[in-house]
Amino acid sequence: MQPASQHTGRRGPPRFAVIDELRRASLLPVIYFIFSRAGCDSAVAQCLATGISLTTEQEAEQIRQVAETRCADIPAEDLSVLGFWSWLEGLTRGIAAHHAGMLPLFKETVEDLFSRGLIKAVFATETLALGINMPARTVVLEKLVKWDGTSHVDITPGEYTQLTGRAGRRGIDVEGHAVVVDHPGLDPMALAGLASKRLYPLKSSFSPTYNMSVNLIEQRGRERAKEILESSFAQFQADRSVVSLARRAVSNREALAGYEEAMTCERGSFPEYMKLRRSITAREEELASAGKSQRRGELVSALSRLRRSQVLELPSGRSAGYVVVIDRGTDTGTEGPRPVVLTEGGKVRVLTLADLSSGFDVIGTIRIESSFNPRRPSERSALTSELRHAVATGDGLTPLATKPYGGPKKKSNPHDDSVLRQLRKDLKNHPCHTCPDRDEHARWGDRWNALERDQASLLSKINSRTGSISKTFERVCKVLLELGYLTVSPNGEYTITGAGRQLGRIYAENDLLVAQCLKAGLWDDLDPSQLAAAVSVVVYQSRRDDEPEPRMPGGPTGTLARAIDNTVREWSALTDLEDSYGIKETGDLDLGLVEAMHKWTRGRSLNSVLKDTELTAGDFVRWCKQILDALDQIANVTDSAKVRASALSAIDSIKRGVVAYSSV
Repeated sequence: MQPASQHTGRRGPPRFAVIDELRRASLLPVIYFIFSRAGCDSAVAQCLATGISLTTEQEAEQIRQVAETRCADIPAEDLSVLGFWSWLEGLTRGIAAHHAGMLPLFKETVEDLFSRGLIKAVFATETLALGINMPARTVVLEKLVKWDGTSHVDITPGEYTQLTGRAGRRGIDVEGHAVVVDHPGLDPMALAGLASKRLYPLKSSFSPTYNMSVNLIEQRGRERAKEILESSFAQFQADRSVVSLARRAVSNREALAGYEEAMTCERGSFPEYMKLRRSITAREEELASAGKSQRRGELVSALSRLRRSQVLELPSGRSAGYVVVIDRGTDTGTEGPRPVVLTEGGKVRVLTLADLSSGFDVIGTIRIESSFNPRRPSERSALTSELRHAVATGDGLTPLATKPYGGPKKKSNPHDDSVLRQLRKDLKNHPCHTCPDRDEHARWGDRWNALERDQASLLSKINSRTGSISKTFERVCKVLLELGYLTVSPNGEYTITGAGRQLGRIYAENDLLVAQCLKAGLWDDLDPSQLAAAVSVVVYQSRRDDEPEPRMPGGPTGTLARAIDNTVREWSALTDLEDSYGIKETGDLDLGLVEAMHKWTRGRSLNSVLKDTELTAGDFVRWCKQILDALDQIANVTDSAKVRASALSAIDSIKRGVVAYSSV
């Protein structure tokens, strides 16, 4: 392992210079890790621009034959779109990139050529370190920092070992070499720590899924399923963490006994006196909570009376200011409806009770066209301008005849409560109330109270971590019971319903949402291309949050748009239910692949599909494979002959061109 320099303030050596130095030192072939797809592609381009070549004429010809043979079935019109010619030029010079954004067929070819020793340098992201046989003499790490999707973070000792562990070819090299390139911010001490640490804690992220739960119940029954889950590594880790908590609980019990002795009062029972003080505090909090409940009920009632086009003034919260209601929202029960609003800043928000804790005022209405579509940036922008103009000048703002809501009511007056009056009277009459050392006793009593609360919290944690996996399983089952995938007998045994057996055959991250959409018939009226597009919404996850607003095939009121809107509503209801039971919510939906998937399934060219999108060919193929898998499962489990036919037809339409010729 060789940091090129310890000077952190200067620019590191160019990538082609590192490759050239490794060639002179006979340290090729090399895997050069760059934690960026664009960085990998740029590195290849930089090397090609310098004219560097790492292969002989015979090797270059062999590479060309392998690459052209493997890619012979790709339609000629797609080769330029895929960047085939520049990719081939890099291969023949012994240089290539390897990352998830590449066409799978290209990645497979790079892996094959590298394993044969024909490719000498591969610029790769860390995904190459996972289960791919590409033996290298040397591994290079350009930086010790990577982007984790939200921020730049240091790589862990485990990641460092996994990446550098690829250095050294079994049966060929006596030793492998790991090189860390000099770069701004490089800390030699931190690097030494990464290289020397060899013990890494394993942390299980296992949690029972809906599909897993119904299959376990069907095969093993409720109690045996819980036993199996409680024997998991994740439960072992949770149980092991209880040991230290139990030691703290023992220590707390000893301290509580000492505090009780310190607050002993000759005039009476000071714990009893402290209990009265706590009862007074609890009653005051109860009255305050009752006032909140009353105001909450008033808010729910007011929310149910809101109408589209009404302009609200919100005094606080994330949407404070003026907003206009663009959709009344669906009623969630005790929480009331969740109206969709457009803010003065042009953001579309869903209002909840938490956003309206300070109440709101309806100041009037503005005109909203019946065809208004919040998914279109231009229409959102126009309505935002109208809203700002209306609240600033009054033009276009129609006042209401009556004021629907005037804000939260005043809090309850604690002096009117007879229970609280009696408690205060009892406190005043208690013998300890007149003790000259009352304040001293009270200080010990307050410490006792605080520690007792901590002890109660500690015991609660111990209880929650003991059997935590089976408790999650029970919460998952409650969701499945409520949605009709399970039934429960009088003796407490679970039984799988027909819908539950269908769910048991859906293996996807959003398995329950797919099952809900099928059960509700949300996709029954879709043709093959529309079904593929709708399924993409529950499968696809974009790599960026700022992707442009997608166009909706068939328009905002067409069959596909209605199906997707209903899918979003089903997802919203499901996540609300999951939240109420305290389990991890089903992942967000993403409309970013709808138009591309619709075009591809209808036979459009790859160039047409990828045009005006942020998608790479590799990403598109990878998501197509996942959608194909979902469609295949849908065809196998659906009760609708039409949905089955559409799914099978969509599969045939998607399996063409670059999608058909990629094995992963």
